[in-house]
Amino acid sequence: MDREIQAFVPEPARTERIAAETAAVTARWPDPADRPPLFGVPVGIKDIIHVDALPTRAGSALPPEALAGRQAKVVDRLRAAGAVIAGKTVTAEFAVLAPGPTRNPQNPAHTPGGSSSGSAAAVAAGMVPLAVGTQTVGSVIRPAAYCGVTAFKPTYGRIPVDGVIANAPSFDTLGLFAADVAGLVPAVAAVCDNWRPYEPGAAPVGPSPVLPVLAVPEGPYLECAGAEALDVFATRVERLRAAGFAVRRIPVMADFEQIRAQLFTMNRYELARTHAEWFAEYGALYRPETARAIREGQAITEVEYTRAQRERVAFRDRMASAMDGIDLWITPSATGPAPVGLATTGSSVMCLPWSNAGLPSLTLPAGHAGNGLPLGIQCVGAAGNDERVLVWGAAVEAALGEG
Repeated sequence: MDREIQAFVPEPARTERIAAETAAVTARWPDPADRPPLFGVPVGIKDIIHVDALPTRAGSALPPEALAGRQAKVVDRLRAAGAVIAGKTVTAEFAVLAPGPTRNPQNPAHTPGGSSSGSAAAVAAGMVPLAVGTQTVGSVIRPAAYCGVTAFKPTYGRIPVDGVIANAPSFDTLGLFAADVAGLVPAVAAVCDNWRPYEPGAAPVGPSPVLPVLAVPEGPYLECAGAEALDVFATRVERLRAAGFAVRRIPVMADFEQIRAQLFTMNRYELARTHAEWFAEYGALYRPETARAIREGQAITEVEYTRAQRERVAFRDRMASAMDGIDLWITPSATGPAPVGLATTGSSVMCLPWSNAGLPSLTLPAGHAGNGLPLGIQCVGAAGNDERVLVWGAAVEAALGEG
C-alpha cells in the first residue's frame, strides 16, 4: 500500500532491520509477564526526529550528514517501553510548508495534511498502530483530522524535544497518532514527563471530575471554519449535549487577527534563526516555500519579535482566565475536509490559538463532509491537564460513537 500512499521515507533493507529490532526486543523481555506497555509495537517516526542508524533528511535535499544528531529522547523512551521503530515518516520540508509526496489514504487525490503527513497517513492506512509527529501550529491535529484518526498534542514542553530539528522552538511540540484514545494512552504515558494517570471520581478535581464541562469558543476564530465543518460540528455538539455533557458558548478572541499576526511574527523569526547556518550554506537546495518563510523571518526585527512575545504572554493569561469553570474547549479540528491535490497541506488556523497558548489538544474523528472525507472535533484543555484531557476525550469519543 505504501507505494500509493508514500507515508514512509524509502529505506533499504527495512524488513531486515525491523526483524532484527523485533528479535532484540524479544530477547530483552523474554518473559511476557515482564514486558513493557509498548512491547513489539511498530511506530512511525517523523523525519525531523533523529533515530540511531536512520538518516534524518527532514523532507529536504540537504545532505543528511549536515542534519545529523543524537537520537531523540522521545525515541529513547519509546524503545525503553518496548516499541520497534517501523521507519521514518514523510514530513513537509523542515516541517514548514512544502509538502512531501504522501497521499491521503481516505482518498489519494487529496492531501493528508501536514507537516506530519506521513505519520497521520501511516496510521490511517493501518501500516502502523502508532506514529510520532510534531506540531508548531497545526501539524499533528490537522493531518489526523484529514486522515480520520485520533491524535494528541500535549502541553508545550511536556515531551522533551532533544534530538528534534526545530521549526520555531517557542511552539514546537511532539505529538502522537493512533486509531483511538485507547491506542494513544500507553504511548503518551511512556513519553511525557511525570505522567500521573487521572482517575475520575478519585478526587474532586476540576469543575466536573466525571463528565467535562465543554465550551464552544464563539467569535472570529470559530468563524474561520467553513460552513460544512461548522454544520457537522454543530450536530456533534448537540449529540454531546444529549449525552449529558454541559456545553457553554463563550465569546473569546475578538482580536483574532492580531493573535494570528503575533504568532506569525514569532514563528517566522525563530524559523529564520533555526536555519541561519544551513540556509547560508545550502540556501539553493531549499524549496521555494521554505526559503520564502525563512526570508520572511529574516525581515522581522528583534523589536517586533520582543513585542510579539509580550503579546503572547498576555494572550495566554487571557485564555487561562477564560477557562474558569470549564474543562475543555471544543472546536472543529480543521476548517473543512482535506483539500484536493498535493500542492498544499491545508489551513492550520483552527489549531493556531491553542498552539500559541501551549495547551494540550486532542482530535477525534467526528463525521464526514459531503465528499466522504473525514472531519474531526478538537478538545483543548488547560496547560498541564494532559492526563485529564485524555480521560475526558475518551468520554467525548464514546458519546460521539464515531469509531
